[in-house]
Amino acid sequence: MSSLALHSGSALRVSHANDDLHLVELWLKGKSQNSQEAYRRDVGQFIDFVDLPLSQVRLPDVWQWADHLKVQELEPNSQARKLAAVKSLFSFGHRIGYLAYNVTAAVGLPTVPDQLNERILSEDAVKRILKQEDNLRNSALLMVFYASGARVSELSHLFWGAFMDRGTENGRPVGQITLLGKGQKTRTVLLSAGAWASVQALHQAEQAAGFGGRTDPVFRSRKGGPLGRQMLWRLVRAAARRAGLEEAVSPHWLRHAHASHALDNGAPTHLVKETLGHKSLLTTTRYTHAKPSDSSARYLKV
Repeated sequence: MSSLALHSGSALRVSHANDDLHLVELWLKGKSQNSQEAYRRDVGQFIDFVDLPLSQVRLPDVWQWADHLKVQELEPNSQARKLAAVKSLFSFGHRIGYLAYNVTAAVGLPTVPDQLNERILSEDAVKRILKQEDNLRNSALLMVFYASGARVSELSHLFWGAFMDRGTENGRPVGQITLLGKGQKTRTVLLSAGAWASVQALHQAEQAAGFGGRTDPVFRSRKGGPLGRQMLWRLVRAAARRAGLEEAVSPHWLRHAHASHALDNGAPTHLVKETLGHKSLLTTTRYTHAKPSDSSARYLKV
């Protein structure tokens, strides 16, 4: 395919992509490792389905892909994610001049029901999860997940150098954690006395075992490396089951719980936003859900 493509204003623009594979790699550049893996998988499935060079893909091909996803009975959010990945790739390819047209521009995404409230654990449920875990490493992991509101990707590659002692608060030792989030942005999160105590107990045990240095992983596997994302998921799910929860609880549920419980207990929305690393305040305000025991009607003078 020619490296030149015609754009609005009759201006010719040189594409920086040599072929479809190169285009995908350019599109993925700058995204997190987890995002790259997911996007590469979704786009790869689309390319295998249409079995055409991207420059030859037409709108009917995209519609057939969308119908194929429906036939597979994927959840609406999975369908939306896969279509969004393809739309993003084509938009990028058109923007840099590799594709003459963005044929996906006319394709809408399926409506995804907001199921956030269904994934928010009560404070009592979280306490049961934390209480039932007796393994020192796993207990600290669960505590940090909830106390920091961190993402799986942020804790799976956490090293001891990310922690810092902050003295005492109300007579109890407290500390902080520095997390590397999306877009390689760092943020500092203060940990409660209970969470810090759990972290310190694990650190002492790790040092006794010859680990615990600044560059050593906090949540170490038996082989000495950091626990993988899938193992983190399994540990959280197992802890939830021991606590008597039948739902498929994942680490992200603890992140949801952090946001919801902090807001319920009076934390300022902007502070929760910064703690969780949300890009938009709108994302954070989704957690200010209505409670069956409270209503704005109670605040009216009638």
